[in-house]
Amino acid sequence: MRHVLYLFCLMLPLPAAAEMSAAEFDAYTRGQTLYYAQGGAPYGAEIYHEDRRVQWSFLDGHCKEGHWYEADGLICFVYEDNPEPQCWSFAKGPNGLIARFANDPGQTELYEADKGSAPLLCLGPKVGV
Repeated sequence: MRHVLYLFCLMLPLPAAAEMSAAEFDAYTRGQTLYYAQGGAPYGAEIYHEDRRVQWSFLDGHCKEGHWYEADGLICFVYEDNPEPQCWSFAKGPNGLIARFANDPGQTELYEADKGSAPLLCLGPKVGV
């Protein structure tokens, strides 16, 4: 009987990670470069500067400047090339941040894959012939 109870407990879902407040998110990310993955594949990286400024890249050498703010318990980002806010819920999981895209939560869930303070590779503007 004890083995059956143990197996049943293993099948129970883990408790959901609590969503981070803006203050918790800022304290965790400020001054850091976070690399995100989706489904085990690299997705992108973001540098979190002072004053809630950010720099995002899909790891393709192209970087976007932006900023974040808190709205209705979500962390929303606005980037230089898109005035529409991209809002996410963030939670601290056992291996780092878990980000869920609030605009369409069933589509995008990202996981922190690495954390450091190195700058992103950002190529300059395209110029030439």
